[in-house]
Amino acid sequence: MRNNSVLNTPARFPTGQPWLCNKKVGVLNWFAKLWEIDEEEYWGYITTCGTEGNLHGILVGRENHPDGILYASSETHYSVFKAGRMYRMDTVKVPTLETGEINYEELRANLERNRARPAIINVNIGTTVKGAVDDLDRVLTILQETGYTEDRFFIHCDGALFGMMMPFLKDAPMVTFKKPIGSVSVSGHKFVGAPVPCGVVITRFKYVMALSTDVEYLNSRDATIMGSRNGHAPIYLWYQLTRKGYDGMKADVERCMRNAHTLREMLTKAGIKASLNELSNTVVFERPAEETFVRKWQLACEGSIAHVVVMPNVTIDKLEAFVGDYVQSRARVWTAAALKVSADARTDEKASGGGSSAEVGGSAPAAAPAANGHANGHV
Repeated sequence: MRNNSVLNTPARFPTGQPWLCNKKVGVLNWFAKLWEIDEEEYWGYITTCGTEGNLHGILVGRENHPDGILYASSETHYSVFKAGRMYRMDTVKVPTLETGEINYEELRANLERNRARPAIINVNIGTTVKGAVDDLDRVLTILQETGYTEDRFFIHCDGALFGMMMPFLKDAPMVTFKKPIGSVSVSGHKFVGAPVPCGVVITRFKYVMALSTDVEYLNSRDATIMGSRNGHAPIYLWYQLTRKGYDGMKADVERCMRNAHTLREMLTKAGIKASLNELSNTVVFERPAEETFVRKWQLACEGSIAHVVVMPNVTIDKLEAFVGDYVQSRARVWTAAALKVSADARTDEKASGGGSSAEVGGSAPAAAPAANGHANGHV
């Protein structure tokens, strides 16, 4: 396959390349089953990346609700706000809680304020920096309580990384089309591990009709963002999903979550402040002061924090190496800071002339008078 050019054409069911079409449909049906939507009710395609999935999801929402307002938390991936700018949508950036979740009361207040217009809401299934998961059920409850019927809102779920993991966690809330959501997108090169950037977006067939058009020379209808895409991506995805199956993916998820909790505990025991959301494999900790350490481990940093995303290839040995190196880095920084204090003190001492006894004590004191008047030899 490496020596062949394989084209991923726009349509879900293209007329050409039947062997590739079978792989594509197999991948899409796998995700449709994961998110609980019947094959006859969904439309989807394999994207070039996670961003394209977000661009498509927001576009479907906009086309079904042309006067809708886009709502997304301030910690949402930048591609969602890019979509808002590209489609000239009114966009509300909702503040977040300390965990990184959307602030539900702020969302409620904004929805009530704009009740006359439909709502297009991006729900995060794992934010970029903190790995926070917005509570889909709570968002749906707020929509109902603020008077939005299902024909007046569209929910896109951005599950770039954790959207592939959460379905395999016991007792985790379900992202499912049995709930009134509009679309879900994930990346294929993250948790699944495809060697080329790609992703998957699934939406309801009834929604995608608002933006699909006939393309005569393709002998199909098109509702995608991009046209031609990498034809190897569906093959990579099909191979990984077929090789591992649901049980293999579940085992990978459980190992990632175990190791994420292990990393958080290791950092805490080492005196490094660290946190981990309950539904996340992203460990957040204080930003290292030594930039060489940041570059060595290719850490993603934002303000005063950094994070590590614990993936299936991360072993306990790698965690030990990372934490040990971090502890040594902190020791170097602290030692350098302490030595700077002593060096500054030494410089100040030299500048003051070394602190001689004459400067400190001044002239010799006068003799003290004799006690009880026994002075000058008088008895």
